Amino acid sequence: MTFPILRLARLISVPLFLLLLISPSVFAHGVDANTERFLLANQGLAIGPFLYIGAKHMVTGYDHLLFLIGVIFFLFRTRDVLTYVSLFTLGHSLTLLFGVLNNMAVNPFLIDAIIGLSIVYKGFDNLGGFRRLFGFQPNTKIAVMVFGLFHGFGLATKLQDFSLPQAELWKNLLAFNVGVELGQFVALLFILIALDFWRRHESFYRFSTATNTLLMTGGLILFGYQITGYLING
Repeated sequence: MTFPILRLARLISVPLFLLLLISPSVFAHGVDANTERFLLANQGLAIGPFLYIGAKHMVTGYDHLLFLIGVIFFLFRTRDVLTYVSLFTLGHSLTLLFGVLNNMAVNPFLIDAIIGLSIVYKGFDNLGGFRRLFGFQPNTKIAVMVFGLFHGFGLATKLQDFSLPQAELWKNLLAFNVGVELGQFVALLFILIALDFWRRHESFYRFSTATNTLLMTGGLILFGYQITGYLING
């Protein structure tokens, strides 16, 4: 029964095709116009809006979601899912808060290029590429947390573009981070439901290689756009 993989392929391939039609500069700043206007105009405590912005950013953050799909793709136990997702959460929470509060930023194109590579890494890891080509297996838990740090720096860099006022900044950041985690929870819930359904069919294992290859392709496309953006605008 092959229809789950066909659906998954369409879900992945259509957005990737659309990405090809967009200017590379778009990929370094994933903030819509309404959010940008709010961030530029806000001058004080705004728990609700920052909570909402954080949740929306995660739910619509295709780079974060692709990485998380790779992370949980072969995790069948709830405990393992919670462990890996918690490590990713810890990583991006630390660098998000530390980066903004200490005005630490990197070139947005370069940090998003690394995030693209994190997707490539996870797809390659899921395919057993390290064992087959290099004869060893990196510590997957450490890798997930390290890439979580980079994902957090990506969020921190985007927020710093708007020169957020220092008044009540840490409270707004905490609200944003909680929103990110809520958005991540909602997105993961739907992803896990879809994966659980697909795993009941033989096509899950039959097309797991093709799926993770698509995942790597998506990461490479994102990486290519970010590097192009860096060369043009960096």
